Amino acid sequence: MSSPSDCQDDAARYPSSSGEFPHGAWPSPLQAADVAAGAVRRSEPRIADDWAYWVEERPLDRGRGVVVRVRLGEPGAEPADVPRTAEADIRTAVHEYGGGAWLPFAAADGSHFVLASCMSDHRVRLFDATGEAAPRAVTPEPDIPRGLRYADPALVPPADHSQHPVGDGIEPVTIWVREDHNSGDGDSEPRNELVAVRLDGTVGVVATGADFYSSPRPSPDGSVLAYLSWDHPNMPWDHTRLHVVDLDGGMAVPGTDRVLVDGPAITQPAWSPDGVLHIVTDIDGWWAVHRVDTETGATEPVLRDAAAGGEHGGEFGVPAWVFAVDTYGWDGSGALWSAWNSGGVSHLGTIRDGRLEEIPSGFTDFGRLAVTASGSVVTVAASWTRRAAVVEISPDGEHRQLSASEPLVLAPEDVSVPRAFTFDSDDGRQAHAFFFPPANSAVTALPAELPPLMVLSHGGPTGSARSSLDLGIQYWTTRGIAVVDVNYGGSTGYGTAFRNLLQGQWGVVDTQDCIAAALHLAREGAVDAQRLVIKGGSAGGYTTLCALTGSDVFAAGISRYGVADLEALARDTHKFEARYLDGLIGPWPEQADLYRERSPIWRTDQLRTPMIVLQGTEDRVVPRSQSEQVVTALADAGVPHAYLLFEGEGHGFRRGPNIVAALEAELSFLGQVLGFEPAGDIARVEVREGGQQRSQ
Repeated sequence: MSSPSDCQDDAARYPSSSGEFPHGAWPSPLQAADVAAGAVRRSEPRIADDWAYWVEERPLDRGRGVVVRVRLGEPGAEPADVPRTAEADIRTAVHEYGGGAWLPFAAADGSHFVLASCMSDHRVRLFDATGEAAPRAVTPEPDIPRGLRYADPALVPPADHSQHPVGDGIEPVTIWVREDHNSGDGDSEPRNELVAVRLDGTVGVVATGADFYSSPRPSPDGSVLAYLSWDHPNMPWDHTRLHVVDLDGGMAVPGTDRVLVDGPAITQPAWSPDGVLHIVTDIDGWWAVHRVDTETGATEPVLRDAAAGGEHGGEFGVPAWVFAVDTYGWDGSGALWSAWNSGGVSHLGTIRDGRLEEIPSGFTDFGRLAVTASGSVVTVAASWTRRAAVVEISPDGEHRQLSASEPLVLAPEDVSVPRAFTFDSDDGRQAHAFFFPPANSAVTALPAELPPLMVLSHGGPTGSARSSLDLGIQYWTTRGIAVVDVNYGGSTGYGTAFRNLLQGQWGVVDTQDCIAAALHLAREGAVDAQRLVIKGGSAGGYTTLCALTGSDVFAAGISRYGVADLEALARDTHKFEARYLDGLIGPWPEQADLYRERSPIWRTDQLRTPMIVLQGTEDRVVPRSQSEQVVTALADAGVPHAYLLFEGEGHGFRRGPNIVAALEAELSFLGQVLGFEPAGDIARVEVREGGQQRSQ
């Protein structure tokens, strides 16, 4: 937090009244350390009996994933870490992006356990939720270290519907996606398959032969397993197959596996309590929940109006970049709870008799839904003014926060609440965005000065701008820098046709839309057209680099682990995305010329915009060599630049000190390039021109 002396020092620095400061130099109540502390990522709530469980990834503890639980129906109950999970790191690297690393379950005597993949060696361990028993490894030691990875588990219900014993008798069977890296030769792709895992360490293959698997979901009586598979070059939001296979004791019955539905984009198979199979599919142009006839494979939407989400239509699914994403589920009365996206904002409601009724919860962003039998939902929810928290929401919209309360970092009057807008882009196309104006109740802007604008290009590129309070955005708006978060063509939430605008056009449509959003706001007089900045990470970093090598619109750029060389990405990336570029660019190496044409690294002779580049040493998705190619090109061209390399970080920064260092370096860099002095005690990043440090 800024102290009064900080504000006095900053006021003395500028020849203006005590409350007037240049944009970018506003004293802010929000520091980078606050952003890091508030970057605890809560995800994947699950229910076991009357307990809610979830995972917290904690930046101040090296990004470690910890399982947390709290008893439902007990007002005032405090959440507690599941013992020993805090000593591990509950995560998985299947598909590199992970998700679905764990599963809680109840034993016959009422005791609770957690099966979880541990990042240190990728083995699945059994944790006693009370800590009375020491954790023990369940899956066998692989032939090479970390050679077998597990994700997306499901518990097979016993045929007699009794609870699962642990110890003597029949032990529970879980089915996981397994990724086998045991070849170790560095040339072969890992093998993906479905496996059944028993607590005694027995592992049996349930399905194999496809390039990818996900979402094993047993029927309520444990007799049938539904799951998804797909093959290169498809991604799971392009074309997947829905399978069913008979189970006997948790193992697949030979000869019973069959494809029930073959595409297009199928996700989230789930069984209703009465045994009806459902999926989310975009067969009608919008992701919607459908029933599936397990005899014929015929599907029908559960909503009479499949696009019942408002004026933009509604999408009831999201791209399966990670495992264990569930946007719908049933309560004990048979009501179907669902979250959907309309106009870039999330909603929550229930579906009965083909009709959708929205729940007025006050939240605008929802994560995975864990629906209780008693008629409520546990989810990670947020709004434009509230940070994400694990909450239980009732049908009338009332909610109880289950995760630990955190101090209010920003006063309501200092929070920038965005306005949504749609704007014209190239070729008669329209795109969408959220504009966050500067907000700081303690500061008055200098007269007649317009704020700089930071254009955010989200990752994916099939992701979308989040409709929730993001302290990373507020870090800039409280300092007098406006932000626009762009849902460019290719983003999720606006239907399949919009999401497919990047087919063959990556680096073109997204770049055009980000530039158009910036120019739209400049023409409105909302921002300073001479101080436009673009920032992105991963795929968003690629869009940033394309914008900086293909236009002169921006005064500065920020690339976090951005893609610079598409050919190198096609050659070197991991299996999940090994053929992703076939759709976004074209088949490689057949269209190598197009890959070079679209690669910023081959256009660095056009790069004249100052840039700061940030990268992790352990990034398997976008290797550090890509960032370092850009840095070398900037140095050779004599363009002002800075480069930060973070030891031990992968694709995204998870550790608190690195989150702080990255934000402060970006702020220092922009201050030097755009001509303002950041308020407070901000470490000054070294800016170089060529191989020399820039003179200050």
